[in-house]
Amino acid sequence: MILKSYEINKISNDYTFYLLHGKNEGLKEEIIKEITKRNKGKILNYEEKQIFEEKEIFFENILSGSLFETNKLIIINRASDKIHDLILELIEKKIIDIKIIINAEILEKKSKLRSLFEKEKKLACIPVYPDNNETLARLAAIFFKEGKISISQQNINLIVNKCNGDRHNLKSELEKIKTFALQKKSISTEEILKLINLSENHSFAELIDNCLAKNKNKIINILNENNFSNEDCIVILRTFLMKAKKVLKLSQELEKNNDLNKTISSAKPPIFWKDKEIVKIQLKKWNQQKIKELIYKLNNTELQIKKSFNNPILIVTNFILEQGSNTNN
Repeated sequence: MILKSYEINKISNDYTFYLLHGKNEGLKEEIIKEITKRNKGKILNYEEKQIFEEKEIFFENILSGSLFETNKLIIINRASDKIHDLILELIEKKIIDIKIIINAEILEKKSKLRSLFEKEKKLACIPVYPDNNETLARLAAIFFKEGKISISQQNINLIVNKCNGDRHNLKSELEKIKTFALQKKSISTEEILKLINLSENHSFAELIDNCLAKNKNKIINILNENNFSNEDCIVILRTFLMKAKKVLKLSQELEKNNDLNKTISSAKPPIFWKDKEIVKIQLKKWNQQKIKELIYKLNNTELQIKKSFNNPILIVTNFILEQGSNTNN
């Protein structure tokens, strides 16, 4: 039977088997926590692969009773259709005082495991789809209100947009902000940008690195593969500005020692080994004067977007393509 994930507290405790499938790990955690709260007993975690390698031990742990154990909660992680027959076997044994949670990722409609749980009324099937930004924004607003932290809706949207539809990611970012804001009544956009790990956003970093390296084909591929939002535009420009300033600093050092390898190897903070080659290309493409002009243009572009906010994606995309062109500069 299909149950609604947003009605966690209404999920009946009468079920023995629960199937959670989807990519929203944060929502899964909340559902598992709710089921666990109702079943105060021993919790056993298994990987699907581990079960098949130790099948006899697995069945022994499930079927063996104990005077000291009134309940057991079995969680099977990274499950797939391979476990379908084993679940059928457990259903036939009519086990009692045990709850089994099957934690799977995305299961196609033709999945045998998904079909079994959707059609059988005695089995609970709970799809956990990605949260939409409206839901995440509401959760974030409640969090900041309870924490008495003043924050603008624009900054809430900025945080939410980095969470890829997963409240687990949202909670992680909110906790970092809460810790940072312990002695503060409000938090600025600049502080938000530093806290939400924008440097780890692969799409943004890769896009900007290739723009500075003037790799136009790669830039076009990244732009085509990503669906950036209006809120992303300021973040992209800020990240671009940080990287441009790093290139300027390295360029100034290169002018002093006239040794590219030495400049790269002695950089502070150190340049990660996998980034060294692209940084070398960037330093060959940009001299000090040109990188200073780029920084000036970045600030003006951000100001232009903040003043009008009309079609910011087009503005930023055109700017990146222009700066990444081999014929430019």
